[in-house]
Amino acid sequence: MQSKNHFLLIDFLKVFAALAIILHHLSSYGQLAEDARQFLPGVMTWLFEYGRYAVQIFLVMGGYLAAQSLTRTSDIRNPRTALKLIFNRYLRLFAPYVVALLITILCAWIARFWVQDEFVGETETLGQFLAHLFFLQGILGLDSISAGAWYVAIDWQLYAVLAIMLGMFPSFRSLIWVSTILIVASLLYFNRLSHYENYFIYFIGSYGLGVLAQLAKNYADPTVNRLAKILIIIIGLIILVSSFHHLWIRNILAYFIAIALIFWGGRAYKDTKHAKMHNLVFSILWGSRRSYCAFLLHFSFILLANTIYIAWGMDQRHDGMMAIAMMFIALVASWIAANYLYRLVEVPSRYLKL
Repeated sequence: MQSKNHFLLIDFLKVFAALAIILHHLSSYGQLAEDARQFLPGVMTWLFEYGRYAVQIFLVMGGYLAAQSLTRTSDIRNPRTALKLIFNRYLRLFAPYVVALLITILCAWIARFWVQDEFVGETETLGQFLAHLFFLQGILGLDSISAGAWYVAIDWQLYAVLAIMLGMFPSFRSLIWVSTILIVASLLYFNRLSHYENYFIYFIGSYGLGVLAQLAKNYADPTVNRLAKILIIIIGLIILVSSFHHLWIRNILAYFIAIALIFWGGRAYKDTKHAKMHNLVFSILWGSRRSYCAFLLHFSFILLANTIYIAWGMDQRHDGMMAIAMMFIALVASWIAANYLYRLVEVPSRYLKL
């Protein structure tokens, strides 16, 4: 079995990262999270503390895949081409994103009848909704409608910056040097200051590692390959030395994901001797294709699960086992709903492009 434009490690990481983020949010929000933590304190605390690091996986893969696509685009140095690519990326993200926002607004409206918790938020305003449509909610300092909305905005910012950089610099060697400067500045300075977290500079360290991994692995010019590999090694040494002063797990994770993509990122789906492996690989591919939609929708089901838990009075008993069961139902429901959002919205919306 082989799937066009899909590779085993990349698809596995997509599914793993999406699951980790969903579980992290389930362990973070509402009465369900509190009661589940009493029942499984070690597991829930670990998910709360470390589950968020899965974002680094998304960022590195985002840079890797964006570089793969953009470096194969002809006439990338034409400003009109770059602007068209940026706008098409916006359209690609937009359709499932706006549908998920509307579903989240409905679920939050239902939740407010029973759930008195800060994570539900105030009633959404028209200005807040419009800001989300243009990925401006963080920059304008507005509350996020959904737990995953910020990442969609950052992903588009990073893609736009990479497309502009590819159009600006006359050679890939210039691009690599500038990218390396931005990566080091981000990893050592900008992503340690929270007031930059609504801007691309906070995240370009991890994203840029993905870009360098792609150029080191797949770009046709051996000089570009060699330079990208050398600079990745240098960045690794910088991360290592900086870790003696302060250990930043997210930087180390991002670096190892980039290294894994260099070695195994191009491994395609292949036939295996055992049918069970076929089923596992098919499940990974199925989940990978729907991971973006699951990421967008899961907060709605966290809202609904907490609402049902409180409306039925289960929160009064603080039943940890029931809280875990409700969290599992929310997780499964997120992927089932993601399947429909993927098939009915994301796939048809791919034809919306300039």
